[in-house]
Amino acid sequence: MYSYKSRIRYSELDETGRLRLESLLDYFQDCSTFHSEDIGLGVDYLRERNMVWVMSSWQIVAERFPKLGEMVTVGTAPYEFKGFVGFRNFLMTDEGGARLACANTIWSLLDTRTGKPVRPTEEMMKGYTLEPRLDMDYAPRRIQVPKEMERQDDVQIRTHHLDTNHHVNNGQFVRIALDSLQKSCGVRQLRAEYKKQVMLGDVLTPYTKETEDGSYVIVLKDAEENVCCTVELQEERN
Repeated sequence: MYSYKSRIRYSELDETGRLRLESLLDYFQDCSTFHSEDIGLGVDYLRERNMVWVMSSWQIVAERFPKLGEMVTVGTAPYEFKGFVGFRNFLMTDEGGARLACANTIWSLLDTRTGKPVRPTEEMMKGYTLEPRLDMDYAPRRIQVPKEMERQDDVQIRTHHLDTNHHVNNGQFVRIALDSLQKSCGVRQLRAEYKKQVMLGDVLTPYTKETEDGSYVIVLKDAEENVCCTVELQEERN
């Protein structure tokens, strides 16, 4: 498994003094980027070939959110390719090797000129060494959406929401979803399902609902009522 070490920073903490969920997602996302860059299959490689890996879904399970100054190891490994779809695990451990969080992700490789799926190149297939799937409780990709949801305030997309692909970054969707709840909650599991790319100047409308089992579902829709992203949060159980 590709990995790097880091230290939890003050800027990454929530109001309880622990790593934010969004910051955990950033650690994982950065890890996959570092992995691709270090094996020569990073941003420039993809841009030169008019390709982009687009996130289809996240599942993050948190065992414990680390505190300020803790040393952590962040790792990632792909475990399967199916046509144009790639599957990748993530893992964060503490200094003693105990699991802090893990994740499963599904990605689609697209042609940036046509928006259509393309198969990985031979270099990609050779460069990404597949490893056994991480031991975790895998959830379904599809998130069940409640029928009646509460509309929240619109969010206009600004430049800070965008990444190098000029659309809203995966982590920014989650930040918008969390902000729409207007409450803090201790999250045990995050699931996110991405449907549609969102660009600068677009407006997202969050719809929220607390389900019978205590989970929260947030649906982000564009001005035409198209679903762009669906997020499910399961709280920690005492």
